[in-house]
Amino acid sequence: MKKILLAVVIWLIAIHADAQTKTSLKSSPLSDGTPSSVGMSSERLNKIGEMLSDEVNSGNIPGAVALIAKDGKIVFHQAYGMADNTAGVEMKKDAIFRIASQTKAITSTAVMILWEEGLFQLDDPISKYIPEFKKPQVLSGFKYADTTYSTIPANKEITIRHLLTHTSGLGYGVIDGDERMRMIYTKAGVTDLFTTENITIGESVKKLAKLPLHFNPGEQYRYSEGLDVLGYLVEVVSGKPFDEFLRERIFDPLGMDDTWFYLPKNKGNRLVTVQEKKEGKWMPYPVTFYDTNYPKVGARAFFSGGAGLSSTAKDYATFLQMYLNGGHLNGVRILSRTTVASIMGNQTGDLFGGDNKYYGLAFGVVTEKGEDHGGMGSEGTFDWGGYFNTQYFADPKEQVIGILMKQTQGRVNDQTGWKFRQMVGAAVDD
Repeated sequence: MKKILLAVVIWLIAIHADAQTKTSLKSSPLSDGTPSSVGMSSERLNKIGEMLSDEVNSGNIPGAVALIAKDGKIVFHQAYGMADNTAGVEMKKDAIFRIASQTKAITSTAVMILWEEGLFQLDDPISKYIPEFKKPQVLSGFKYADTTYSTIPANKEITIRHLLTHTSGLGYGVIDGDERMRMIYTKAGVTDLFTTENITIGESVKKLAKLPLHFNPGEQYRYSEGLDVLGYLVEVVSGKPFDEFLRERIFDPLGMDDTWFYLPKNKGNRLVTVQEKKEGKWMPYPVTFYDTNYPKVGARAFFSGGAGLSSTAKDYATFLQMYLNGGHLNGVRILSRTTVASIMGNQTGDLFGGDNKYYGLAFGVVTEKGEDHGGMGSEGTFDWGGYFNTQYFADPKEQVIGILMKQTQGRVNDQTGWKFRQMVGAAVDD
C-alpha cells in the first residue's frame, strides 16, 4: 500500500511539474531587497508609509497592506491599522484580501494559456463552445410594471475577444449602471460576483446567455460578466474545473499558495474583514445581496472568473512580476512574451479611457499621453482594482510594481489609491 501511495504522489508531482513548460531564462521569485540596490529612495518610501499611517489615524481607512517591488526585489512591504476593528485584529503583511475584479486578469491569463495551445481563436464566437450564446439579442424595449422586455437580433455573434475586452454587450447584473438590466438579471436568477449558494459558474452562465445585450457586440465598452463566461469556457475547453486549472497552470507553478476561490481552513483566520464606516466607527459590513464571508463558508462551488478570488499582496505581486518578465518566473514559462505583447496591445481603440488609457486583453494600459499627464506611471503601465478597494499597477519601463490592499464598502473618504501610485513613481531614484 505504501508503494502505491508513493507512486501516486510522484505521479501527481510530475503532473504539476509539467503543467507549464520550463524556460532557460533566469528569473528568481520575488525576494526582499534594499531600496538603494534597485534605485529607489528610502526616504521617499518612508513618506508613503507616513501617508498610509496618517490615513488610518484619520479614520479614512481601517487598515491596509502596501507592497512595492522594483527589478524583482521587494523594497517596501508593510501593514497598517486593523484587519477587524471590532474584533481588535491587527493587520499583518500576509493578510488575505478578497481581490474581486483583480481576478479578471488571472482568468484572462488562463484563457491565453489555452489559446497558446491552439485550442481556439480569439475571434471565434463563444457559441462554438457554449451553444446557449447562439443568436444573441439586443434589448430594444422594457416595461417597468412587469419587467418584460423586447429585443432585436444582434448584428453579430459574441466572440472570445469581445468577452476579454468588455465589448460583448453583456451587463453586470446587480451592479450594472442600467436599472433595466439589474431587474432583468435578478429576475433570471443570474449569480453576480460572489455567492455562498450551491450553484456552479456553468449554471449561472447558461442563464446569462439567454438574456439581452446592452448593444451589438464590439460597438461599445461596458464592464460586464464576460470573464465569468470565460471562466466557464476554460472548464469546457480544458475539461477541468476552473479552480483546478488555475491551481495547476498558474498558482502552483508561480508559488501563489495564498490565492484561492475558497480558503482552506488553515488560512481562513488571515482573511481581512470587509468594513464600513458607521457613526464614526469601522464596523463589519453586513450581508446584502452577498455574504462577505463567502471565501470561508457556504457551498464553495461558484468559481467566478470575474470576481471570485482572494489573495495576498505578495501573491499578486508574483503574478504581476511574471508579466513584467515577459511571461515567465523562476524557470517556468506561463505565457510567451509574444502573447504578453498582444495582451498589452490596444484592443478597444478609443472605446475605453480616453487619451490616457486603453484596454488590452487583461488590463487597463497607460498611453504616452497618460504618462505625460503624470501620476499614472510610464507608457505601458498596466493596472486594475477590485470591488472591495484593492488596487495594483505594474510599470514595465521602470520595472516597478505597486499593490495597495484594503477591504471597505460604502462611502469612505479614501484618497490612498492615487496618492500611493503617485508617490511610488516619485520614489524612483536612479
